[in-house]
Amino acid sequence: MSTMTENGGGASRNMSGEKTYKKTTSSTLKGAIQLGIGYTVGNLTSKPDRDVLMQDFYVVESVFLPSEGSNLTPAHHYPDFRFKTYAPLAFRYFRELFGIKPDDYLYSICNEPLIELSNPGASGSLFYLTSDDEFIIKTVQHKEAEFLQKLLPGYYMNLNQNPRTLLPKFYGLYCVQSGGMNIRVVVMNNVLPRSVKMHYKYDLKGSTYKRRASRKEREKSCPTYKDLDFQDMHDGLYFDTETYNALMKTLQRDCRVLESFKIMDYSLLLGVHVMDQTTKDGEVVDAAADRRPISQKVLYSTAMESIQGDGKAGEAVTTDDTMGGIPARTHKDEKLLIFLGIIDILQSYRFIKKLEHSWKALVYDGDSVSVHRPGFYANRFLKFMSTRVFRKIHTIKPSPSKRNRSSIPALKSSSQEILSSQGEERAEERKDRLGGARSLASLDGQVFGSYQRPDLVPAPVALYEAGSLATTISSSSLYANEQCLEAQSKHSPSRFISFLLRQGKFHVDFHHLVFPPTSSHAA
Repeated sequence: MSTMTENGGGASRNMSGEKTYKKTTSSTLKGAIQLGIGYTVGNLTSKPDRDVLMQDFYVVESVFLPSEGSNLTPAHHYPDFRFKTYAPLAFRYFRELFGIKPDDYLYSICNEPLIELSNPGASGSLFYLTSDDEFIIKTVQHKEAEFLQKLLPGYYMNLNQNPRTLLPKFYGLYCVQSGGMNIRVVVMNNVLPRSVKMHYKYDLKGSTYKRRASRKEREKSCPTYKDLDFQDMHDGLYFDTETYNALMKTLQRDCRVLESFKIMDYSLLLGVHVMDQTTKDGEVVDAAADRRPISQKVLYSTAMESIQGDGKAGEAVTTDDTMGGIPARTHKDEKLLIFLGIIDILQSYRFIKKLEHSWKALVYDGDSVSVHRPGFYANRFLKFMSTRVFRKIHTIKPSPSKRNRSSIPALKSSSQEILSSQGEERAEERKDRLGGARSLASLDGQVFGSYQRPDLVPAPVALYEAGSLATTISSSSLYANEQCLEAQSKHSPSRFISFLLRQGKFHVDFHHLVFPPTSSHAA
């Protein structure tokens, strides 16, 4: 009886140059995954639908697939292996929640060979992509698979409350036992579609300690950069107000969920497609590379769908132009499409992580290292995303004062018309009054006849007559400030004349004053 071990390390290459994982070649692993999923999902269709129960999260089904085949399994040209399926009924519910039919799931994974992707991380995991761009299959460590099993009840509750999320969408957890090794794999949604060229790709954590892409990574055709690289290469990604608020609300909600599960060290996988550069370079999207059917298989799987508000299933439409990307701009107003999702959430703040943070905090700045307690990690992650990575386009709205400025010419012209008409009237009045003398008492109705019009500067009325009244008025009195006029206009004219006399605004020669004739003089 062979003993199964958990050792074997990450991916490496054998003598022929083929990549291996735990002494199993990549081609053998891909074939075993396709055979195992094909059998278990097909067998699951015979089981009736029912509500998910608590014990369903801890069920593990196992089947042996010998190379010569059996009554239940087909023959194959790989070494004998055993295939385990974790929580099959629970994951069937998750797939149904996202609109994935069993036939579509099997067709995506089993119909054509899986595509192997390069892994920029330090985990040594293998990544496979289905030919239709829908699913990613990733090898995970024993502790990660164990943690996902414990996470499933809470994950189930969260997806019921909010299917629109940037968190990874898990569609299945499996284990291949071959050559004395356990190789666990998880099936997830694909964040970055191959049909859209990613001009920039980032793995962002919100920390600064050793968060720069290595020289080896930079030499790749499509490198994955990190936090410090983003700050050097971009001045933020700008969204309209509605999109920015929806994106940040989704991130805040997801980080709260991760914090409640005591999860840390997760990343935001960010893909940037420059639309202007595509037009300039004359790039054409390969239609054959995009094998996504017209009717989208997986609901809520694109970046735009993940941050949109509440709605019925399938109401969000992914267009051929954007492929589900989120429209954005650079500080230079370049048009972008953003693809993103939270990845690597299977790292809990266990004892080993606490030790790692403790010794790193002694050597480096404890707040800058990636490993940190979940609450601090979530706050730092959100702060970095909301201030350094994602920014809001501030639209300048005209203020009320600026809008009113457009009416100033009209006001000027109307006021000029009023002034000219008032001047003509006063000229006629002067002609009528030149023939007779006036008393100072008559000034009440003439000098202050315009105080009810504060927008008009009162014109000097005939306070004197050419032949009989010698009055010297300084030029400053003709343009007395409006505040003085308004203040004094509230009082009687005689008090205003007294005020002007005290201020020395004008001088009246009372020896030449001529009073209007009274009835006695007339007699």
